[in-house]
Amino acid sequence: MTATAVRQGASLLLAYPDTDWPRRLRLVQEALATVPGESGALLAAFCRSVAGVPTLELAARYVTTFDRSRRRTLHMTYYADGDTRRRGASLVRIKGAMRARGWQPPDGELPDFLPSLLEFAARCPREGGPLLVEHRPGLDLLHGALEKHGSPYAGVVRAVRLTLPALSPSDRRQARRLAQDGPPVETVGLAPFTAPGPSTPEGGRR
Repeated sequence: MTATAVRQGASLLLAYPDTDWPRRLRLVQEALATVPGESGALLAAFCRSVAGVPTLELAARYVTTFDRSRRRTLHMTYYADGDTRRRGASLVRIKGAMRARGWQPPDGELPDFLPSLLEFAARCPREGGPLLVEHRPGLDLLHGALEKHGSPYAGVVRAVRLTLPALSPSDRRQARRLAQDGPPVETVGLAPFTAPGPSTPEGGRR
């Protein structure tokens, strides 16, 4: 139950802070009252850190944090697959897993968008949990990049990581490789799953 609550809360906190943001923040804060442990404390600390920030200012910070650096993207297949044709297959597989449970990512969002993956894992843990585990090396890279950037969102990603099993030896090797070399590069074969660029914030926001 704790993992489900943390993943659902993190999903709401990692989504773009639009006009609905104050309501989302209140919902998470109320839900955290029943979530024990370090993960709940990390999410609560994030909520306190942004509680007094105007929505427009937080939205600008969000874009700077996640949409201006590929090492801080919320599109999880990018970490393992980069700009390669393999990424298209990964996106199709994730979308297929979601559709099998009657789940459809919001319009304009790729299926690997972390808030969508987290909500799917919270509501369909049997299918969604393994998807998060599969992208654990990417989550580790994202967490490290957010810490280096000095972003409070690092605490939210750390809370998610705490809901997952410990890294396997192969995951550790992959995480080290990603940290050193970055994602693989190949700029062809991604249509129709090309991630939005900086001029269109990721996740289909306009």
